[in-house]
Amino acid sequence: MRILAIESSAVTASVAILEDDTLVAEYTINHKMTHSQTLLPMIDEIFSMVQLKPDDVDVIAVSKGPGSFTGLRIGAATGKGIALALDKKMVAVPTLAAMAYNLYGDSRYICPVMDARRKHLYSGIYTFDGDRLITVRDVNLESYDELAEELAGLDGQVVLVGDGVDVAGDVLKEQLGDKCVLAPAHIKTQRAGSVALLAKQMADNGEYTDADELKPDYLRPSQAEREKAQHES
Repeated sequence: MRILAIESSAVTASVAILEDDTLVAEYTINHKMTHSQTLLPMIDEIFSMVQLKPDDVDVIAVSKGPGSFTGLRIGAATGKGIALALDKKMVAVPTLAAMAYNLYGDSRYICPVMDARRKHLYSGIYTFDGDRLITVRDVNLESYDELAEELAGLDGQVVLVGDGVDVAGDVLKEQLGDKCVLAPAHIKTQRAGSVALLAKQMADNGEYTDADELKPDYLRPSQAEREKAQHES
């Protein structure tokens, strides 16, 4: 099985090609450029470098959220466009679960955190049982203090991963002390390679998503939607 994976849920833009259990290529840019500028050129480049064509893949995987509203829309539209044009299957991968795959096989608690603004974080809590990802607590939206209190109640060390570390890592570390470990830079940000690995597991389990029905998981309304609701109330 050959998978093209797309990750665009935050500042990081990342694409990867997985062939069976081999990560053939991964291209990641962690810089403030719009995903509309970067994703398609990155996809073209990665296929060129490994001498493949988009039609050579079997599955298109996208990171479905939560995360940046604009980034998720661009990633979903890009993946959907390729899948529909080439009649390929799609897998919609939960963003935070894919981030936990950055620490594949780690037996500690893994808490991916993404900045949700206003001193709140999107977070999940995971661990691995061998090579199997275990969801301890599914995705939620919490304040820094609420998450710190929850993590303090766990019976082991917690590794924080994700862009939320940049805004809340020091606060959480101060409250949790040695119980909390901040992931190093090379595994902290979102990676399409991790999206691809989880997508393969989901595909093996038949967890496909119809391209026509693919919708990002924003977890909460966008700012524009909130303002519209306030105006109409």
